[in-house]
Amino acid sequence: MSIFEDMFFIDTHCHISDEAFSGEEDAYIARALDAGVGLMLQPDVDSRERRAMFDLVKRHPDVLHPMLGLYPGSVDKGWKEEIDRMLEYSDREIVAVGEIGLDYHEGKEFEKEQKEALHWQLDYAASRGLPVNIHMRDSMGDFVGIIKEHRGLRGNMHAYSGSYESFMELQRLGDWYMGVGGVVTFKNASLAEIVRKLPLERIVLETDSPYLTPVPFRGRRNESSYIPIIASKVAELKGISIEEVAEITTRNAKILFGI
Repeated sequence: MSIFEDMFFIDTHCHISDEAFSGEEDAYIARALDAGVGLMLQPDVDSRERRAMFDLVKRHPDVLHPMLGLYPGSVDKGWKEEIDRMLEYSDREIVAVGEIGLDYHEGKEFEKEQKEALHWQLDYAASRGLPVNIHMRDSMGDFVGIIKEHRGLRGNMHAYSGSYESFMELQRLGDWYMGVGGVVTFKNASLAEIVRKLPLERIVLETDSPYLTPVPFRGRRNESSYIPIIASKVAELKGISIEEVAEITTRNAKILFGI
């Protein structure tokens, strides 16, 4: 019997179809359910991984919900062809367009193409009335500038690494939530201070598994069953119970993603 049996969590961003979990997907989901994580949202990356993700969702339709999008790290000069491959799945029921965004961490060789792909996908989300799931790294200024051209969107900032002030600027431009994951447990993480300031009504929980594993498992493969660890840290920072964190972040995710 799980100690979290009376709580219900949603992992709003996890990559269960990643090769790190090959052959272990069912066991992964069973561990998550035992930890009280009843829903897991699957971000799209690109055409190399998309079929495996949708096949996994088809096997677990009551637990997994998919997104559709082109990850910024997969954007190059052929991004329009990648979008065409993405649109082959446009008849599928999805909860968001994601994960999309800007990422200059490895350089700005495809800065122009990343911006073009992001503009296109933000328009696509708006045309379908869907939220967006944003990956943004080392690109805050450009990202905010683009969002100013797409006011009124709703979405979440996955693995947010910006400032509290920048997030509040985004919030003035639309209906934005922050995805809080394992980084909040890291020693001296600036995210912890943002979480203290940010209303709980603007927070959703995520793992980004197999990445960004929370303490005390940092350095190992991450998974959705660790969501209660993240929730416990949020509860500590907020001075509230984990039950309240579970209730409000779950409600936030259901509102944002329409689930």
